[in-house]
Amino acid sequence: MTLSLILACFWVVAATVVAMLPMRRQYVPGVALLLAAPVLIGAIWWDYGMWVGLAALFAFVSMFRNPLRYLWKRARGEKPELPE
Repeated sequence: MTLSLILACFWVVAATVVAMLPMRRQYVPGVALLLAAPVLIGAIWWDYGMWVGLAALFAFVSMFRNPLRYLWKRARGEKPELPE
């Protein structure tokens, strides 16, 4: 097992812990996880190839679909609502 896969496993555990936090406490660690994910996906892609990298990318998009949807709407100039 390579370092990238070990770090990805820790990332998954951290994402699970953050998901259990109340919504107002998820923002800061969630942004950190959101920024770290492309680096880890790139490392997994480099170490294991395209198909495993695509699987990791699909899992990431599936987990962060709502924040990514929010960022997409903000990039298009819309004003999406935040949950309380």
